[in-house]
Amino acid sequence: MTTDETTTARYDFKEIEARWQKHWDSTGLYRATDKPDKDNKFYMLVMFAYPSGDIHMGHFRNYIIGDAIARQQMMLGKEVLHPFGWDAFGLPAERAAIQRDIPPQKWTLENIEVSRATLQKVGISYDWSREVTSCLPDYYKWTQWMFIQLLKKGLAYRKRGFVNWCPEDKTVLANEQVKDGRCDRCDTLVEKKDQVQWYFKITDYADRLVDDLDKLSDWPENVKTMQREWIGRSYGAEIDFTIEESGEKLPVFTTRPDTIYGVTFMAISPEAEILDRLNLEGEYVERVKEYTRKAQAKTDIERTAVGDEKDGVFTGRYAINPFNGERVQLWVADYVLAGYGTGAVMAVPAHDTRDFAFAKKYDIPIRVVIHPDEKTTLDAETMDDAFVDYGPMVNSEQFDGLSGEKAISETTAYSEQQGFGRNKVNYKLKDWSISRQRYWGCPIPIIHCPKCGEVPVPDDQLPVVLPDITDYQPKGRSPLADVEAFMNTTCPECGGEAQRDPDTMDTFVCSSWYYLRYIDPNNDAEPFDIENVRRWLPVDLYVGGISHATGHLIYFRFFHKFLKDIGWTKDDEPAKRLFNHGMVSDSEGRVMSKSKGNATSPIQLMDERGVDVARLAMFFAAPSDKEVLWSDESVTGVEKFAYKRLYPIVRKLRGSSPDLKQHFKCDKLSSDDKSVYVKLNQTIARATEDFTRLQFNTTISALMELIRDYNLVTISNDQLNDYIILKTIQLAAPLTPHLAEELWARAGFSDSVFKSSWPVHDPAAVVGDLIKIAVQVNGKLRDTIEVSADADQETVEKAAFACEKVERHIGGKDVVRKIFVKGRLLNIVVKG
Repeated sequence: MTTDETTTARYDFKEIEARWQKHWDSTGLYRATDKPDKDNKFYMLVMFAYPSGDIHMGHFRNYIIGDAIARQQMMLGKEVLHPFGWDAFGLPAERAAIQRDIPPQKWTLENIEVSRATLQKVGISYDWSREVTSCLPDYYKWTQWMFIQLLKKGLAYRKRGFVNWCPEDKTVLANEQVKDGRCDRCDTLVEKKDQVQWYFKITDYADRLVDDLDKLSDWPENVKTMQREWIGRSYGAEIDFTIEESGEKLPVFTTRPDTIYGVTFMAISPEAEILDRLNLEGEYVERVKEYTRKAQAKTDIERTAVGDEKDGVFTGRYAINPFNGERVQLWVADYVLAGYGTGAVMAVPAHDTRDFAFAKKYDIPIRVVIHPDEKTTLDAETMDDAFVDYGPMVNSEQFDGLSGEKAISETTAYSEQQGFGRNKVNYKLKDWSISRQRYWGCPIPIIHCPKCGEVPVPDDQLPVVLPDITDYQPKGRSPLADVEAFMNTTCPECGGEAQRDPDTMDTFVCSSWYYLRYIDPNNDAEPFDIENVRRWLPVDLYVGGISHATGHLIYFRFFHKFLKDIGWTKDDEPAKRLFNHGMVSDSEGRVMSKSKGNATSPIQLMDERGVDVARLAMFFAAPSDKEVLWSDESVTGVEKFAYKRLYPIVRKLRGSSPDLKQHFKCDKLSSDDKSVYVKLNQTIARATEDFTRLQFNTTISALMELIRDYNLVTISNDQLNDYIILKTIQLAAPLTPHLAEELWARAGFSDSVFKSSWPVHDPAAVVGDLIKIAVQVNGKLRDTIEVSADADQETVEKAAFACEKVERHIGGKDVVRKIFVKGRLLNIVVKG
């Protein structure tokens, strides 16, 4: 190996980046095998993109995080699968196409070409031979196949019911697509609409979706909490009240059966089916009808908002409480949502704040059935608010005196013995509404036959191809309904005249299984090869935004579990680890978004400064899980580091060909040599740890310090000199791939730097010389401690707080702040 004497201070990033990207592509560096060693594979997955325009800085950040990890895993010797594709159906692409008066397919495919070129310019290590596009028939054929498998197992069904309706997009939205009462795409207030829809029975998987979160130790706790709360599993009792007039049972779920004797009214959702069977009479008919109309014009957020005054209307009907035989008023109240339980709740004004306010407003009786304790009694006449805690039961016949869990278990057991109640688990999660009244989506593979009913399209007739049409504007019903050539068909069972289903699927159906298609993207006979999938799964690292926590990240878990149940997958969960990157915002703190018009493309920055500098700037701006306030001003420092510090280092090679697998003996090194060798190993240890946490900003800082320290001295040992330079290039490689590959080649290597081995630190050379640190309490010296010269504040604080002399002066007092001067002192300021 010899130093390349032609190396100059000028770095022609455009020529170098283009050359290496061409080389990587021609050599198949990123091509993944179909049959990896399961014990030595790494599946790196990033959320695939909506092609509604070119990628912006938010996408750029997401993709380079995954790229850095994929490249490091290559250097760790893993067989890496790092694919990419396009979430090409759905509202984002369709809305953008309509705004520009361009057919959605043309707009989408053109954007894919643009975005693909940008990503290839970035040099992301994707295996482009595995690219998938969800709007192409070779992909959505298998999305339709998935629908049919769910239908066969009774997990896809069609029914009429109230759904979320976006008046702007003129389509149904799943519950997960409504944020704070508004469409998560266009921010329009969502309405309720009575409509026939297709649903997936995700509720059958509710328990597994909750319980298996405990298996996901490498998922962020906040995501798991959000999913638990969204699924909303709660334990309680279901009690059968009886409609007085008809004798019909009205099951009601409650987590507090110990308050059953305090029920004085029941609140029914305006959308509850039971309303139609109450046979209202006289003035109540119009009152309830008018109230229901107004309630359905409100959003769920408005109806359930805490603190807002609740209203309702009396139906003139009563139910019978099975515990005491008392008549209970039946009210319609909009704070009860149809999706919760049976759409009716028992109201206990003395022990529920919302019920208390409602009862006071409408002069409904309030009965105390729980006291705070045996010595404290409550009087409904003097109460200012409900008492909602546990306590001994009163006015509750044979249950008087029971409290807490015992009261709950015994009242529930009694209801079971008497045949009017039972233990019950309830969920907030509702079945997934997947019908969309839009053109740009995967057609639902169902044929409606007057004789045979709903008939699935046979497998050999898939895909049902989305036709090219000229009128794809939203109408409130699917534009496909007006396309006779598409709609009119024959029934596969009886051969009679029939019609296709006009709706298309929610785009989240397409994205619920794309990670599987990457493994076998060209398979015409089946969605994927089972054995190959079992070798590659589970996904080792999934990188994407937290905004999908209660949408896609639940849906794809549901799909995976279903596919396991029918024998197509083996693992309980699709992804072993999830990482949520922070959002990228503009200088005013607004999250970058094409819809907001503030999305900045990385193209200009890459053209002016180079791809690797753009990558470094994004990595260095903030820890990967924190928000970035993007500004081009953040580029200057890392540009200097890349082109003025890292690039010239290769000129200092001395041609000694060191053994990169060996370590040096510190006691054989000079003082300067040892200090830089220790710094190198600290940097290796730091970078290795940082990559496990995906926190690359501190790796860049450590590399800056390493090169600074290297340049301050002259290494006397030629082997060590070259060793330090080559290890530095390797450490930088996943972050600055083009620059590192260029330096590696200039150092004399013929193979890619990504075929070399990731550095391993020397355990005997990570602790530098010890120094003394003064520890003060309120400015007075209390002790001195010995720590490494490179010890950070956290390390110094741990050592200081462990000192007996220091503890003597701070014990029992509040620490107000800590003043740290690296290498000199720690001052602990206390009060009290």
